[in-house]
Amino acid sequence: MNRFTRLAVVVPVCSLVLSGCAGMSLLPSFMRQAPVEAHALAAPAPAQLIQVAQTVQPVPLSPGQLQPPPKRAHHARLRPRLRVDRANHAALQEPTSAGYINAIQVYPYSEGVLYRLYAAPQEVSDIALQPGENLTAISAGATTRCIVGDTTSGSGSGRQVHILVKPFTADLRTNLVITTDRRSYHLQLESTDRTYMAAVSWTYPQDGLVSLKADGTFSGQAASVASGFSPDDLHFRYAISGDNPSWKPLRAFDDGTHVYIEFPAAIAQGEAPPLFVRGADGASNLVNYRVRGNYYIVDQLFDTAELRLGQDHQQVVRIKRTQETRTAQASANTSGFW
Repeated sequence: MNRFTRLAVVVPVCSLVLSGCAGMSLLPSFMRQAPVEAHALAAPAPAQLIQVAQTVQPVPLSPGQLQPPPKRAHHARLRPRLRVDRANHAALQEPTSAGYINAIQVYPYSEGVLYRLYAAPQEVSDIALQPGENLTAISAGATTRCIVGDTTSGSGSGRQVHILVKPFTADLRTNLVITTDRRSYHLQLESTDRTYMAAVSWTYPQDGLVSLKADGTFSGQAASVASGFSPDDLHFRYAISGDNPSWKPLRAFDDGTHVYIEFPAAIAQGEAPPLFVRGADGASNLVNYRVRGNYYIVDQLFDTAELRLGQDHQQVVRIKRTQETRTAQASANTSGFW
């Protein structure tokens, strides 16, 4: 087959192919073959290697090696000391102008109270006990810096024991404990250059209020304030501290239901201070009380109360119960006591 013959054969074939392609373009769209879409597949993530973490094992401590921080230990020691200092300060009874009879400072006796005694070198201070009271022992904290002795005055039922105190130097601070067949006295001694208390003695309100005759009836002051009262219902464990105004209470006691606060007779000549009772939240609130003569009768029991008077220079006296009050054995009706 020559060159011209091959050319003649190829030309019809190409025409057929081109005519077929042209024919497909003329077909409707729904008869055309849709192109095949190819979707890419995500390859799986490679497996992670597992890491084994080893926990650190603590080395056992030897006995005594684990100790609290020094700062915490210091506070732990300090807290009890602060509580002791605050209790002693609250229980300290200072001399008052209203408490003097001539040169004798007369304190109202209450168990657990610390009574201040100011002394001076070259001066003797006299501590006079209750007539008829017998001395058991005397203990002083600084026996090498002061002289402590005892003597008596009177005879029979009027026999009275006197404790004599004379410091050697000023700036001495110590304490005295005096025990008798009736009670114990706690005194806080402070010596100064010149100021000293010539004599100290006590009144005994509990004895006066609960004294009984042989037939079981009350006598003296008790007859006017304790009608229908049992001596076991009276509680005198209240400490009075703070400022020393002329109206500072002499004593406080309760019957298990009411608290009685006794003031000096001079309170009738001036302004009476209001009474605030401190609640569990620490806030001070006015409470209901009645005034009978030189007494406040508070219609509830309290742990701590304050008497306040004045604005710019306010005088504050605190009354604090020093021991949990027992429940009254019987409900007392105090409306007819006074």
